[in-house]
Amino acid sequence: MSILRDQGYDARGSSGPRHTDANLEMRPEGSWSRVDLVRREADSVSEKPTINVDEEDAALQICRVCGDKANGYHFNVMTCEGCKGFFRRAMKRNVRLRCPFRKGTCEITRKTRRQCQACRLRKCLESGMKKEMIMSDAAVEQRRALIKRKKREKIEAPPSGGQGLTEEQQALIQELMDAQMKTFDTTFSHFKDFRLPAVFNNRCELPEFLPASLLEDSATWSQIMKDSVPMKISLKLRGEDGSIWNYQPPCKSDGKEIIPLLPHLADVSTYMFKGVINFAKVISYFRDLPIEDQISLLKGATFEMCLLRFNTMFDTETGTWECGRLAYCFEDPDGGFQKLLLDPLMKFHCMLKKLQLHKEEYVLMQAISLFSPDRPGVVQRSVVDQLQERFALTLKAYIECSRPYPAHRFLFLKIMGVLTELRSINALQTQQLLRIQDTHPFATPLMQELFSSTDG
Repeated sequence: MSILRDQGYDARGSSGPRHTDANLEMRPEGSWSRVDLVRREADSVSEKPTINVDEEDAALQICRVCGDKANGYHFNVMTCEGCKGFFRRAMKRNVRLRCPFRKGTCEITRKTRRQCQACRLRKCLESGMKKEMIMSDAAVEQRRALIKRKKREKIEAPPSGGQGLTEEQQALIQELMDAQMKTFDTTFSHFKDFRLPAVFNNRCELPEFLPASLLEDSATWSQIMKDSVPMKISLKLRGEDGSIWNYQPPCKSDGKEIIPLLPHLADVSTYMFKGVINFAKVISYFRDLPIEDQISLLKGATFEMCLLRFNTMFDTETGTWECGRLAYCFEDPDGGFQKLLLDPLMKFHCMLKKLQLHKEEYVLMQAISLFSPDRPGVVQRSVVDQLQERFALTLKAYIECSRPYPAHRFLFLKIMGVLTELRSINALQTQQLLRIQDTHPFATPLMQELFSSTDG
């Protein structure tokens, strides 16, 4: 506990009876074919009312032809949808209609409008409906296409409220970006005092810090490496004078080739851990928490935040991390790179890099990981939970206002899934490192204190 304390803490149409009339010169409306019925339905979108009916006055609007409830002005007259479609079809067919009752004065109502088409058409014309206002077939098709396009645009449109970030959210992102810039040495220019593995010959001499008994005990090492995919880690160091120093692991592929690199990996991990701790200290919301909660949050999130930072330097094509003058390359002992994707850690880095995140999204992910209320030892869980929600909502708002829609409409959900996977990676890697540490100590004091959080 003392090491973390020493880091400088301050603290979301009517229907009616059908009639067949042999006296008509055309088929009565009730006996139309299935095609005609489909056309009727299509007519409902073929004409746009000149004036829409207000919802409050809808009960007072009636069809000037049949007296049914009207839905707007069609062809210059307030009519219902049924009379609108009837008039359009009758005019386009241009067929002379005769009254079957030979009177020509049939009363047209909602119930009787299907009985006499001739009188219904007469009533339409007497009411003022105009043939010249009927749209052509080409115009109807164009209008249908326009309606479909507008519906599609409405579906694809970003949700309301995603037009921009609030001033508070902008300030939050700026504070995180400033903290990242101050504490993330992307060039590793200050990473100087570190141990390098010895250069081995084909006999694979034992490093001094490692007891020979460990390498002889295959069962012990198999237990340690049981959750890993065998891989080699090569290291390239570019000197300030332009020279290049290469380290290639031993030829054997039993998982033990990682051993000579452990001291160096401990040094680079500790360097990254210190940067993450300083990042947290710069955030005002973090400083406002009790020191005990600060330590608990760091012990739970430091490894996860480091993985997020390392991902910004990862090249998925080569499996290489470019860390300033240092370059780490993971290789399949059998050659190639695909097999490495079976390793949870490599799979995670490839999955996250594929999202092509912005710097702002990376730093917001760090904050969401840091402010996790379910970390062991956290007391003010409700406060931390509210802070995490604030960072998550800021991330969601940032994506909505800065990413093209709909290509990235699921990006926020994907990031949340990545953060969940990150928790699993954290637990798995910590357990493995602790097993190695139990066998032979290699971790720095800061690493030991951070990893002690696994037991809560």
